[in-house]
Amino acid sequence: MSRGRVQEKYTFSSSPNFIDRGTHGTAEPITERVNPHSRPIVSYYAPREVGSHHYGERHPMKPHRLALTNALVMGYGLDKQLHHVYDPPRASKEELMSYHDADYIDFLSSVSTLPTEDLRRQVETYNCWEDCPVFEDLYDFCRLYTGGSLAGARKLAAQETDIAINWSGGLHHAKRGEASGFCYVNDIVVAILELLRWHPRVLYIDIDIHHGDGVEFAFYETPRVMTVSFHKYNGEFFPGTGKLDDRGSGTGRNYTINVPLHDGIDDASYLLVFKSVINDVVETYRPSAIVLQCGADSLGCDRLGAFNLSIKGHGECVDHVRRFGVPLLVLGGGGYTIKNVSRCWTYETSVLASVTIPNELPSTAYDAFFADSAFKLHPPLATKMDNANSKAGLANIMMSVRKMTRRMGGAPSVGMREVPPGVRMGELDREADRRYEEEDRNPDRRADGGVVKRNEYPITDAMIGVESAMPPPPPPAPTKARGRASATSRKGKEKEVVESEDELPAKKPARGRAARGKTVARGGARGRGRGKKAAAAVSAANEDVLDTGGTGMNTSAGGEASSTSGGAMDVDT
Repeated sequence: MSRGRVQEKYTFSSSPNFIDRGTHGTAEPITERVNPHSRPIVSYYAPREVGSHHYGERHPMKPHRLALTNALVMGYGLDKQLHHVYDPPRASKEELMSYHDADYIDFLSSVSTLPTEDLRRQVETYNCWEDCPVFEDLYDFCRLYTGGSLAGARKLAAQETDIAINWSGGLHHAKRGEASGFCYVNDIVVAILELLRWHPRVLYIDIDIHHGDGVEFAFYETPRVMTVSFHKYNGEFFPGTGKLDDRGSGTGRNYTINVPLHDGIDDASYLLVFKSVINDVVETYRPSAIVLQCGADSLGCDRLGAFNLSIKGHGECVDHVRRFGVPLLVLGGGGYTIKNVSRCWTYETSVLASVTIPNELPSTAYDAFFADSAFKLHPPLATKMDNANSKAGLANIMMSVRKMTRRMGGAPSVGMREVPPGVRMGELDREADRRYEEEDRNPDRRADGGVVKRNEYPITDAMIGVESAMPPPPPPAPTKARGRASATSRKGKEKEVVESEDELPAKKPARGRAARGKTVARGGARGRGRGKKAAAAVSAANEDVLDTGGTGMNTSAGGEASSTSGGAMDVDT
């Protein structure tokens, strides 16, 4: 290296702490903690080929960011601190259909072989154009990142890990029957459905700058999943949903929480509202598992973002959730300045592993990405954008959430499906999995005999085993005041009407393309992979330039992972 930096050859397979190569080199992971009483078991899921996929030359979504992340994780030696590292299996078609429409998954699985005329008819039907272009091996890409999230959920359900990490997951906009906002398969919903087989209540937290509309709508009418989203909202910013008064409906009333924020929010303001809201929610809802989506487009200097969070501030949110000691699935999400995304997720990997790492970045094959910031893990990311979030506005949000959690009265009681006798949770075979999932996939039918499309209704209580008549919940534990004796309610749409709150019919959030209306597409002028005309012939032409410049992590058939280098690099500025 010209700067005299020493490049250490770290690989996951070189770590003696969590890999047992066995007598035949099978690389079986050790399933016990290295230090049973010191820190939680952490499992890291790194689909080997996911970083080599490419949305398109001008598209802001770059799966290559995962190669940078894995290289930094290995460069810091964090692989020696993680208990398990897996190249997870691809999700099967049946597993994808545990939530998504069969016809939509059929389209994704055959998109690269469809004749041009058939493709032209279907890309708009399934919203696979503009923000969500069709590209080579799209279906394989979806199976890879969903497989990581599903494997992590199963590991948590089997009580064989405390924290599961899949930075390739977290694609929270996808709907039942269509793509949306760079997302094709909603791996989060698929993973939560798996967790619900063993956990009575799952809390979903989203710190992406965009509203987690796909996950919210999927569980809008059930109390078994509580969704909390912190996002920018002005009625126009993609996806145009996530108002403060969108709170769920039916038995899911008050189990949806939206925290709408404005441009320029900094660490102090964000952490103030984040910790207040999450503390209230966890204390009242008492989740048995948490899913945390860590979209890094909420960082300052993001290509499509508008917040001023630092990497330390973003990571402090992750650390705050980790400290609850609840089984935790951590996923990626948005993030379009990839050098900052990789820094952020590397730092948060160290936070989850309870390891302190230096500010000096290790030498990797991707040094060119970090040269302009003097190879620092924590470069200054604050922009000149003013913080448009007033103290009164944030206080109103925190007070509204506190009122909502008090109306819940406590954690809901739910009915759980029986586990087959004599079977350990982590050892259920795929045949049993399909049998249970098939019970949840009986589509409703219209009076005329037509099948209702799955993306026309959210997941209901009956689908995931909520008792039709829940017993009265236990009284809430007394809580201490948090120093905000009063807050002035906003006038207009966000005004609290406590007396008649539960009597008002709840409005369902808009979904799919209808949610956007006339709003600007997520990528704006820069963020579109292709236009309508180009999308019509994309399968036949396949003009996208595949980024094969190293996946950052290769894993052998036995499960060992090794670093790779070389190849072309698209340096993100």
